Amino acid sequence: MRRRVATSRSGVLATTGGDGRPHLVPFVFALKGDTLYWAVDRKPKRSTDLQRLRNIRRDPRVGVLVDTYSDDWSHLWWVRMDGTARILTDGDERVRAVNALRGKFPQYREQPLDDAVVAIDVEEWVGWSAT
Repeated sequence: MRRRVATSRSGVLATTGGDGRPHLVPFVFALKGDTLYWAVDRKPKRSTDLQRLRNIRRDPRVGVLVDTYSDDWSHLWWVRMDGTARILTDGDERVRAVNALRGKFPQYREQPLDDAVVAIDVEEWVGWSAT
């Protein structure tokens, strides 16, 4: 599961809104051990006050889904991770997270990552594979 997640380019992040409803967004991440890192980047957004960050501040429990689809169903797999999110504002862990993201995504080497960086401490891994 870790190998598949580590080499995947994107996933879906699930947080819980103030009304208790799920809030799902696609995102890119880097995996280090049992921690996923992601950052608010410079892609256009409607607001810098992102719902996912507000949700994490209120309830840090999150879920992540990473999967692969193929018309050849023998190649299907998915991994779900449940964990606790932390917003990193400074320090060595934030530097390591930014370096991990820049190492995986060349796009991040060309832009500052000075907005929110989030760590998700994965507490449960569940997965399935057709093979």
